[in-house]
Amino acid sequence: MKIDKDSAVTIRLSVIDGKGKVLESGKTPVAYLHGYDNLLPKIEEALQGQEIGFKASMDLTPEDAFGLRDESLLRTISKKDFPPGIKVGGMMQGYNDAGEETVYTVLKVKGDQVMLDGNHPLAGSSLKVSVQVLEIRPATAEEIAHGHVHGEHWHHH
Repeated sequence: MKIDKDSAVTIRLSVIDGKGKVLESGKTPVAYLHGYDNLLPKIEEALQGQEIGFKASMDLTPEDAFGLRDESLLRTISKKDFPPGIKVGGMMQGYNDAGEETVYTVLKVKGDQVMLDGNHPLAGSSLKVSVQVLEIRPATAEEIAHGHVHGEHWHHH
């Protein structure tokens, strides 16, 4: 079977950022539903039409990974508007200037101000990705309806 839209695919994925930090070791297999934007587009593109045993390594630019940093996504809020229990490095949901829900990383707390970053934590980073296809099967109707793989070690409802 070849990987195509609606394939449930199990892969071994390792990811290293541009500074050499291992983000994903590849030790634990990962299952995803192909064709539903569950992986970065360049990785899905490389896997399209491949079979069990396929291996690839690729260097992703920031544009092909999590995008370039956008300094307009930095914001400062009053500490009184800051939810309790979240620390520097933690994540919180809020709204950007366009009123869209955004996930922010807490950069620092200084006096009565909290500095937040709406960029993805890996924005601006190049990535070195290695992937190996371990298993391919047709996705179930339920997986297709939900847009992700179900089953042992994965997602259950």
